[in-house]
Amino acid sequence: MKKFVLAVFLFICANGSAQLIQIGPQLSTNITSVRTDNFSSDHTNTGIGFAAFARVNLLLFYAQGEFGYAKSNFSVYQNNIGETEFELAGTDASLIAGYKLLPLGKAGNVRLFVGYNWKNYSDIKTSNSLNTIPLEKNNHSVLGGVGVDVWRFTFDVRYLAGLTDIDSSDREVKTGVTNLSLGFKFL
Repeated sequence: MKKFVLAVFLFICANGSAQLIQIGPQLSTNITSVRTDNFSSDHTNTGIGFAAFARVNLLLFYAQGEFGYAKSNFSVYQNNIGETEFELAGTDASLIAGYKLLPLGKAGNVRLFVGYNWKNYSDIKTSNSLNTIPLEKNNHSVLGGVGVDVWRFTFDVRYLAGLTDIDSSDREVKTGVTNLSLGFKFL
């Protein structure tokens, strides 16, 4: 047990000047599009999000968790039937594992990351000229992206590929979200 504690202590000390745990707020904009085989076209729209994040740094690797609220907007169009606009908002949570590609010490770093995202849509609005469209409330996605840390600021660009068919009917609608976020590390 003593060897294990000593190894953990040395590992933390070897982390150098980087802090082990960092937390802070994060604001984002979401550009949402859809992948579908039942509609003739789709239109991307933007939404917003805010979250809190916590990051654990281990040498060149890190793990990050995020929890917040996000809003997505998009529309689909089917010939001779009409356009349906979607507004989806609710809880947004992500788990991320990353690699510091270019560590710059106290100045910051350039990061690559992958992860998992879960959204629970508690506020669903659809509008069309026909009828309402039943939607799944939970959306699961895989994500990947790059980020830059400069001083206490973080900037991430990521893509979330939706795994869940959010249309409960016989049609298929999966989201694709490009997310741009800006965060500030308090610690």
